[in-house]
Amino acid sequence: MSACEPGTSLGSAAVVIASTRAALGVYEDKTGPIITDWLREHGFDTQPPVIVPDGAPVGAALRAVLNQHPALIITSGGTGLSPTDETPEMTLPLLERQIPGLMEAIRAAGLAKTPMAALSRGHAGTAGNTVIVNLPGSPSGVMDGLAVLDPIIIHLCEQVGGRHGH
Repeated sequence: MSACEPGTSLGSAAVVIASTRAALGVYEDKTGPIITDWLREHGFDTQPPVIVPDGAPVGAALRAVLNQHPALIITSGGTGLSPTDETPEMTLPLLERQIPGLMEAIRAAGLAKTPMAALSRGHAGTAGNTVIVNLPGSPSGVMDGLAVLDPIIIHLCEQVGGRHGH
Protein backbone atom coordinates (compact mmCIF):
# COMPACT_ATOMS: atom_id res chain seq x y z
CA MET A 1 0.00 0.00 0.00
CA SER A 2 1.72 3.20 -1.07
CA ALA A 3 -0.76 5.87 -0.14
CA CYS A 4 -2.90 6.67 2.86
CA GLU A 5 -6.32 5.07 3.02
CA PRO A 6 -8.75 6.59 5.53
CA GLY A 7 -10.15 4.13 8.02
CA THR A 8 -7.31 1.66 7.55
CA SER A 9 -3.59 1.72 7.92
CA LEU A 10 -2.11 4.89 6.51
CA GLY A 11 0.28 2.68 4.57
CA SER A 12 3.88 1.90 5.16
CA ALA A 13 6.42 4.37 6.43
CA ALA A 14 10.18 4.25 6.77
CA VAL A 15 12.68 5.97 9.01
CA VAL A 16 16.24 6.73 7.91
CA ILE A 17 18.68 7.93 10.58
CA ALA A 18 21.79 9.78 9.37
CA SER A 19 24.38 9.37 12.10
CA THR A 20 27.88 8.10 11.63
CA ARG A 21 28.36 7.55 15.36
CA ALA A 22 25.08 5.65 15.79
CA ALA A 23 25.80 3.58 12.66
CA LEU A 24 29.19 2.63 14.14
CA GLY A 25 27.66 1.79 17.52
CA VAL A 26 29.45 4.62 19.35
CA TYR A 27 26.11 5.62 20.87
CA GLU A 28 22.49 4.56 20.70
CA ASP A 29 20.21 6.41 18.31
CA LYS A 30 17.58 8.37 20.27
CA THR A 31 15.45 9.78 17.43
CA GLY A 32 14.51 6.62 15.53
CA PRO A 33 12.35 5.20 18.34
CA ILE A 34 10.56 8.55 18.76
CA ILE A 35 9.70 8.68 15.05
CA THR A 36 8.77 4.99 14.82
CA ASP A 37 6.44 5.25 17.83
CA TRP A 38 4.82 8.39 16.36
CA LEU A 39 4.31 6.66 13.00
CA ARG A 40 2.69 3.62 14.60
CA GLU A 41 0.46 5.82 16.77
CA HIS A 42 -0.71 7.53 13.57
CA GLY A 43 -1.60 4.30 11.78
CA PHE A 44 1.50 3.65 9.69
CA ASP A 45 3.04 0.22 9.28
CA THR A 46 6.75 0.68 9.87
CA GLN A 47 9.91 -1.31 10.31
CA PRO A 48 12.79 -0.44 12.64
CA PRO A 49 14.82 2.60 11.56
CA VAL A 50 17.60 2.23 9.00
CA ILE A 51 20.70 3.77 10.58
CA VAL A 52 23.46 4.82 8.19
CA PRO A 53 26.56 7.02 8.32
CA ASP A 54 26.22 10.62 7.21
CA GLY A 55 26.80 11.50 3.56
CA ALA A 56 26.35 9.26 0.52
CA PRO A 57 24.99 6.28 2.53
CA VAL A 58 21.92 8.42 3.28
CA GLY A 59 21.20 8.73 -0.44
CA ALA A 60 21.64 4.99 -0.93
CA ALA A 61 19.30 4.24 1.99
CA LEU A 62 16.67 6.66 0.69
CA ARG A 63 16.76 5.11 -2.78
CA ALA A 64 16.49 1.59 -1.32
CA VAL A 65 13.52 2.58 0.84
CA LEU A 66 11.82 4.40 -2.06
CA ASN A 67 11.93 1.13 -4.03
CA GLN A 68 9.50 -0.24 -1.42
CA HIS A 69 7.01 2.58 -2.25
CA PRO A 70 6.15 3.72 1.29
CA ALA A 71 3.61 6.48 1.84
CA LEU A 72 6.08 8.37 4.03
CA ILE A 73 9.80 8.50 4.75
CA ILE A 74 11.08 10.54 7.67
CA THR A 75 14.79 11.14 8.06
CA SER A 76 16.57 12.41 11.13
CA GLY A 77 20.06 13.87 11.22
CA GLY A 78 22.50 15.33 8.78
CA THR A 79 20.60 18.59 8.24
CA GLY A 80 23.08 20.93 9.92
CA LEU A 81 26.29 22.50 8.71
CA SER A 82 28.97 20.02 9.76
CA PRO A 83 31.14 18.87 6.85
CA THR A 84 29.41 15.47 6.73
CA ASP A 85 25.84 16.82 7.08
CA GLU A 86 24.57 15.98 3.61
CA THR A 87 21.04 14.68 4.14
CA PRO A 88 19.51 17.66 2.26
CA GLU A 89 21.90 17.09 -0.65
CA MET A 90 21.00 13.39 -0.72
CA THR A 91 17.25 14.11 -0.53
CA LEU A 92 16.78 16.98 -2.97
CA PRO A 93 17.63 15.06 -6.18
CA LEU A 94 14.96 12.48 -5.28
CA LEU A 95 12.16 15.02 -4.86
CA GLU A 96 9.81 15.63 -7.77
CA ARG A 97 7.88 18.33 -5.87
CA GLN A 98 9.08 20.28 -2.87
CA ILE A 99 6.88 21.30 0.08
CA PRO A 100 8.72 24.39 1.35
CA GLY A 101 5.91 25.52 3.66
CA LEU A 102 6.25 22.32 5.66
CA MET A 103 9.93 22.93 6.33
CA GLU A 104 9.25 26.59 7.12
CA ALA A 105 6.70 25.46 9.73
CA ILE A 106 9.10 22.91 11.21
CA ARG A 107 11.89 25.48 11.49
CA ALA A 108 9.46 28.02 13.00
CA ALA A 109 8.38 25.48 15.63
CA GLY A 110 12.00 24.88 16.53
CA LEU A 111 12.83 28.60 16.54
CA ALA A 112 10.24 29.12 19.26
CA LYS A 113 12.57 27.05 21.49
CA THR A 114 16.11 27.54 20.18
CA PRO A 115 17.83 29.84 17.67
CA MET A 116 19.77 26.79 16.42
CA ALA A 117 16.66 25.66 14.51
CA ALA A 118 17.49 28.30 11.90
CA LEU A 119 20.52 26.21 10.95
CA SER A 120 18.50 23.18 9.85
CA ARG A 121 18.65 22.77 6.08
CA GLY A 122 16.16 19.93 5.67
CA HIS A 123 13.78 19.45 2.77
CA ALA A 124 10.27 18.07 2.40
CA GLY A 125 8.61 16.93 -0.78
CA THR A 126 7.31 14.07 -2.82
CA ALA A 127 8.94 11.32 -4.84
CA GLY A 128 6.10 9.66 -6.70
CA ASN A 129 3.42 8.95 -4.08
CA THR A 130 5.93 9.03 -1.23
CA VAL A 131 6.30 12.03 1.07
CA ILE A 132 9.85 12.60 2.35
CA VAL A 133 10.56 14.86 5.32
CA ASN A 134 14.02 15.65 6.72
CA LEU A 135 14.02 16.30 10.48
CA PRO A 136 16.95 17.43 12.63
CA GLY A 137 19.05 14.90 14.52
CA SER A 138 18.13 15.96 18.04
CA PRO A 139 15.22 14.41 19.94
CA SER A 140 13.76 17.87 20.65
CA GLY A 141 14.06 18.85 16.97
CA VAL A 142 12.34 15.62 15.96
CA MET A 143 9.52 16.22 18.44
CA ASP A 144 9.06 19.77 17.12
CA GLY A 145 8.85 18.43 13.57
CA LEU A 146 6.39 15.69 14.49
CA ALA A 147 4.22 18.25 16.30
CA VAL A 148 3.98 20.18 13.02
CA LEU A 149 3.15 17.01 11.08
CA ASP A 150 0.61 15.81 13.65
CA PRO A 151 -2.47 17.77 12.50
CA ILE A 152 -1.70 17.53 8.77
CA ILE A 153 -0.25 14.08 8.11
CA ILE A 154 -3.53 12.39 7.11
CA HIS A 155 -4.52 15.24 4.79
CA LEU A 156 -1.00 15.33 3.33
CA CYS A 157 -1.00 11.59 2.59
CA GLU A 158 -4.51 11.72 1.15
CA GLN A 159 -3.53 14.53 -1.21
CA VAL A 160 -0.31 12.87 -2.37
CA GLY A 161 -2.14 9.57 -2.82
CA GLY A 162 -4.83 11.29 -4.90
CA ARG A 163 -7.57 10.49 -2.41
CA HIS A 164 -8.57 14.00 -1.40
CA GLY A 165 -10.68 16.35 -3.48
CA HIS A 166 -9.93 20.03 -3.71
